[in-house]
Amino acid sequence: MSNQIETSAEAPPSAKAKGSLLRSIWAVFAGTLVGVLVTLLTDAVLHAVHVFPPYGQPTTNGPLALATVYRILYSIGASYLIARLAPNKPMLHALVGGFLGLIASFIGAVTTWNHTDVFGPHWYPIALVVTALPCAWVGGKLYASRDAG
Repeated sequence: MSNQIETSAEAPPSAKAKGSLLRSIWAVFAGTLVGVLVTLLTDAVLHAVHVFPPYGQPTTNGPLALATVYRILYSIGASYLIARLAPNKPMLHALVGGFLGLIASFIGAVTTWNHTDVFGPHWYPIALVVTALPCAWVGGKLYASRDAG
């Protein structure tokens, strides 16, 4: 038996945990940022081409239905990206992103509730609240199933 002290090239557990936490935060932040930026860009384009009315005027049901569809798709994509970037437990990370989306949507619904003259009908912010977590789950599930096919 050798009296040599074994050295490990691996970082100590506390450094690993810190690195994993930073990667987790980055995954949720980056996926959320991409989802928000793509949504805002799409909104701006649809305003510019007059699919949406000018800012400050209420949007009718048709354009809001379109906005709901692309927000659902973008939310699923953002959740997939969060899961993809996660250092471990991709579904958990996707759901954390979805929970943040739920909170943001809920705050948006509450703050715009009495302003249908500017923001349009109530069904739209409710739809964003209701779809936040299911979209996150679908995005996480799509990422998890990538190797199954």
